[in-house]
Amino acid sequence: MTTGAGLLPLLFLDVDGPLIPFGGPAGRYPVFPQSEDPSNPLLGRLDPAHGRRLAALPCEPVWATTWGPDANAHLAPLLGLPELRELPQRAEDGEAAADAWAGLSPKTRGIVAFAAGRDFVWVDDEIGGPDRTWVARHHQGRALLWWVDPAVGLTDGDYAAVGAWLHERAGG
Repeated sequence: MTTGAGLLPLLFLDVDGPLIPFGGPAGRYPVFPQSEDPSNPLLGRLDPAHGRRLAALPCEPVWATTWGPDANAHLAPLLGLPELRELPQRAEDGEAAADAWAGLSPKTRGIVAFAAGRDFVWVDDEIGGPDRTWVARHHQGRALLWWVDPAVGLTDGDYAAVGAWLHERAGG
């Protein structure tokens, strides 16, 4: 999907923490009973409203999670989302070890490479100062790195702030 100014911004979306918070009861959303996927009892923490809210944002969502293809296989259908592109998982190499030592998320370089200058929002519970500095130095477009409290997950305030940033970039 495009706007008059070009492609919509990307939204890199982590799962564990932002969509599936680590706090609260595991079965808070009975629409996703734990018995549906006994391999992941935390799916009961996945708020079904996330799908509608994400779909309403003027962006192209991209999974940025260790869930890999399981995000499309298991989460997208539960949320009513189409299959999304996925941030490729980075192989452990010398660069990854140096990034970890410097405090960078293993996703940071991949997100900037994937975005290729396109504006983006990155929603994650593991974003820190080194990530912000690296993106500011190496990304040609505009970027919002949005930290989410992993005990709570995405909130109304998070959606409002991210949505306002995206609407401004999407021209409306």
